[in-house]
Amino acid sequence: MEKLQVITLGCSKNTVDTEHLLAQIRGRYEIVPEGENVPVDYLLINTCGFIGDAKQESIDTIFSAVQRKESGEAGKLLVFGCLSQRYADQMPELIPEVDGWFGARDLAPLVKALGVTYDPEKSHLRGGARLPYAYLKISEGCDRRCSYCAIPLIRGRHKSVPMEVLEKEARALAEDGVKELIIIAQDSTFYGLDLYGRRALAELLRRLSAINGILRIRIHYSYPADFPEDVLEEMASNPKVCRYMDIPLQHVSDKVLDAMHRHVDGAWTRALIKKMREKVPGIVLRTTMIVGHPGEGTREFKELLGFVEDARFERLGAFTYSEEEGTWGATHLKDSVRQSTKEKRLSALMELQRGISFAYNQSRVGSVTDVLVDSVQDDILVCRSEFESPEVDGEILVRWPEDPQKQIGRMIRVRITGADAYDLIAEPVVESI
Repeated sequence: MEKLQVITLGCSKNTVDTEHLLAQIRGRYEIVPEGENVPVDYLLINTCGFIGDAKQESIDTIFSAVQRKESGEAGKLLVFGCLSQRYADQMPELIPEVDGWFGARDLAPLVKALGVTYDPEKSHLRGGARLPYAYLKISEGCDRRCSYCAIPLIRGRHKSVPMEVLEKEARALAEDGVKELIIIAQDSTFYGLDLYGRRALAELLRRLSAINGILRIRIHYSYPADFPEDVLEEMASNPKVCRYMDIPLQHVSDKVLDAMHRHVDGAWTRALIKKMREKVPGIVLRTTMIVGHPGEGTREFKELLGFVEDARFERLGAFTYSEEEGTWGATHLKDSVRQSTKEKRLSALMELQRGISFAYNQSRVGSVTDVLVDSVQDDILVCRSEFESPEVDGEILVRWPEDPQKQIGRMIRVRITGADAYDLIAEPVVESI
């Protein structure tokens, strides 16, 4: 059996695409786990093309793969995903050593290039190693036209996945041992408008909650404009829905939000955060911010710092504005903020957030919570409660007395005993399922 390896770059949505691909070719190839540097017959790279740093990482990874191919450590080299979708006309000429370039919107041509006929009946299946959690992509593309974002150019218009298909996929994941579903999309709160003529995320949450084996459902990538309040009601009343909301706000200044084409203003943003905390007591909010966007001066940045100080986001990430060709911002706005100024602002924002995150984590010391065990490192259980999302948030570390490997995928009850700005330390209290 020929060996095949996939290197996946970028966001969790790319991870889902890779898993769908692996399900289509299951049994045809021996899959070599990512990170294992062994000779393979096929080397595939799932690329990201969102912002400058991500594009550079993708290009660097492709060149490294070309070296593996030239040294005889890889046979055919195939590239797919966002970068190859965005630069379909340029990339084959720039890197002719690649044997095939494929986009991000349709896996069928790539599956065919691997000698397999794409089977729509397998579209709900996922391949690859299975963790206690899995991402569930509920839609593709985006109808928003934020000034800085190239995703609509790459992924196209918003297209919701029917609920019946998502339920089928979630059941298959649960049968594979998945306990937590993480809802992802370009705009998860837009879900259902194209299919049902209404926002249907709350209904989808209820239907997914009914699946045996699924213990938690977490929401990522929610958009603040026209936020569906029934999602908050479901979160407050449904014990399977984590009291956790990932809501990329990007800024709070009216001037900057208008330049970003975010369709909200600062007052709306502040009111929405207040409403979330009132309707879902104890909710943890994760957001992202962009610093240095055109229109952001000293006053606007100070307003952003003040907002973050007041809102006390438990989790916050940020990045500097990157002008992306083809976007409205690149065409109509001048990238007027110096890169050095952007970096200083980013540093100041994240320094403020470190203090907020540390204070929040410290407030949890002494509390008892149920955690899902994701993995084991040096006999330490690596866990998460409903308030931590994998890969982007900190972890809860628990020393387990015996057979720690047997705890992977289980829910256990722990008491928080220590904290820093990122991770928490805990001890077991009583085992629970």
